[in-house]
Amino acid sequence: MRLISTAVWSFLLSAMIVYVIGSMAGMSFNLTAAIAIAIVFTLGTVVLGETVITDKEN
Repeated sequence: MRLISTAVWSFLLSAMIVYVIGSMAGMSFNLTAAIAIAIVFTLGTVVLGETVITDKEN
């Protein structure tokens, strides 16, 4: 479930980024760019969450 929510949030945030930057540049919304950024964000988050960042038990 956490991977699905990560992918959904990544898509929503990347769509917002693409929309805002595109609006400031006077361009139209590009769904392909939003999906590409979402994939990169999702993969980066999953890799960090599953391998690099670990819970330390004291």
